[in-house]
Amino acid sequence: MASSLRNRNRRTALVALCVAGGMVGAAYASVPLYRIFCQVTGYGGTTQVATSLPDKILARRVVVRFNADVDRALPWRFEPEQDRVEVRVGEEGLAFFRARNDSKEAVVGTASFNVTPDKVGQYFNKVQCFCFTEQWLEPGQEIDMPVSFFVDPAIAADRNLDDVETITLSYTFHRTETASGKSARAGTALPKTDG
Repeated sequence: MASSLRNRNRRTALVALCVAGGMVGAAYASVPLYRIFCQVTGYGGTTQVATSLPDKILARRVVVRFNADVDRALPWRFEPEQDRVEVRVGEEGLAFFRARNDSKEAVVGTASFNVTPDKVGQYFNKVQCFCFTEQWLEPGQEIDMPVSFFVDPAIAADRNLDDVETITLSYTFHRTETASGKSARAGTALPKTDG
């Protein structure tokens, strides 16, 4: 009887250990899995990345507004050079943002981004963007950074998005600590280290 009780306790302990280990593993996997989910579905306003422009341009027009913010830890000024652009669905849009390092040291920054309304994220595609790389600025250096984008013509088939006339593309620049930045030249883009 004592042997049976010990075996049952061992099994219970083993099952509890496996469950705890599975929960820890799930916690570590949740961030990359969530990121993949957002990129695939556009959830939370996550935009898509395209390597080419669509073949079709529709008559429907949308206004794309631009927003720029800077994290407090980054001593930069960052702003769009235009408030908005109007594009036809499927047409390439081009906008520029300007960043200036107001500190007395070289700083590396990287931009996070999203679009609103969130539901349009799966149809907003960036072809070229400064947000794909880290940016290295010397003290007082100022640079212009382009973003090339389009709204996927597939948006026309989504009745849930018939009401979308304006899209806001928002960026927030954050300070990046990177060993590779120390050997880079000023104003160069560095490959992102976080994927």
